[in-house]
Amino acid sequence: MVRIPVSSRIIKAVYFDNEDGSLRLCFANGEERLFADVPVDAVQEMVEAESPGHHYIDRFRHRFRRVA
Repeated sequence: MVRIPVSSRIIKAVYFDNEDGSLRLCFANGEERLFADVPVDAVQEMVEAESPGHHYIDRFRHRFRRVA
């Protein structure tokens, strides 16, 4: 997994594997979530959003399959 820089108060770190589409999000509160089959364009949209945390809440978390 490759770390992708993100500027967010909610999301501390983003790790993405382009080969299998797995995405690991590390949150400022210490939680971690792993998603499967995430396309690279969806990751880019989130990290480049004006507010990546709100983008995650509004457009991401229910759209992709969470595996952990």
